[in-house]
Amino acid sequence: MDRLKQAAEQTKVIVKLPPKWLNMYGDFITKNAGAVGQVEGALRSLTYIIPGRFRESDVTTESLNSGIQLLALYHDSLLSRALAQSLQQRKHHQTPHSRYTRFYCQKSATYRRTAVSLQVLQYTELLLEMMAKRQGEKAKWRMVVVLEATKAMCRLILMRLTNSRPLVSPPLPEREVVQDKPAHDEEAIPSPPSERSERSEAGSEQWTMPRTSLTLPPLPSSDDISSYLLSKVLTADDIKPPKALLHRVSGLGEAAEVMYIIRPVIYATAMAYWCQRQDGRGKADWRPWLLGLSIEYGARQLAKRDLETRRPGGARGLTQLEREELKSRGKALGWWAMRGAFYENVTRGVIKGFTGKLKGKPLLDMVGSIVDDYEFLWDQYYFATATL
Repeated sequence: MDRLKQAAEQTKVIVKLPPKWLNMYGDFITKNAGAVGQVEGALRSLTYIIPGRFRESDVTTESLNSGIQLLALYHDSLLSRALAQSLQQRKHHQTPHSRYTRFYCQKSATYRRTAVSLQVLQYTELLLEMMAKRQGEKAKWRMVVVLEATKAMCRLILMRLTNSRPLVSPPLPEREVVQDKPAHDEEAIPSPPSERSERSEAGSEQWTMPRTSLTLPPLPSSDDISSYLLSKVLTADDIKPPKALLHRVSGLGEAAEVMYIIRPVIYATAMAYWCQRQDGRGKADWRPWLLGLSIEYGARQLAKRDLETRRPGGARGLTQLEREELKSRGKALGWWAMRGAFYENVTRGVIKGFTGKLKGKPLLDMVGSIVDDYEFLWDQYYFATATL
């Protein structure tokens, strides 16, 4: 609790920074979004090879990762505001996910605050678990259950605010770089004398017209004409209102969504109970794993059944956003191979055998060492393999 209070005090100090400084920083991020994204990507890549290398300072290394994620979240909010202003001035193509989440963020301040809180929890959950683990296993599992319950409450609130629509991940708009001028804008732009080229030709990066000295946007390459034309075609989802990108659920569909939301709480509670039993097998006990997997798989099957019986056209009537979310949840089922009893009894042996074969071989030995480093996280921490 003392560390959380210290973090809150630091946050207050940041908020109290002069507005002029914050505005200057926001302008810098908006004008250099591409470069900022590259720096964030490089820092994230660095954190991928850090886990497990400094086991005595696991909290420090995870603090770096959480800090990068929170900073990126702040940058996303800055760029989202700039994009909202840009949308008022000209047309801008948005993904279905961005249209849907931006609509509810603008419509409801409660949705926006709840979604931000949920994202912050997801970015810091592993760090909080590491801090709690230093107080003992009991404190660790108490922290895990509290965090999962808090996240589930946030998701239920989001579901309520969207009138019983399924959740999307992430609940906030994804980053979109704001351009000062669209590449496909038909308006010719005057080119400064220092940037004009006497040898510019049609099809190059930009073409300067000899008489008027105006520049035209670049033409697509001959190999990319099909994708260029398809990008200009409006689909049914492009003309739908944002709310219509996700259909409301009721009956079995609503029950399935609630099961999907509370599954992490039930699984974490079961793991906390059986892992702390003196006469049990700990993480190797199959009961929590079977319980959690059964709930998530059952929720998926209920949702499919409701889709087939209540939605015209069944799966063919899904919007693009619904298909993407369903596909993402299907892929997330694969992470059950890295959790609980399945990991302890099956996956760990497979990983050790794989890394053992790589030892002593050039380059491959480095891959094996990185996998060994991550094994420390998979062994010790619950949130290292959490997907919700």
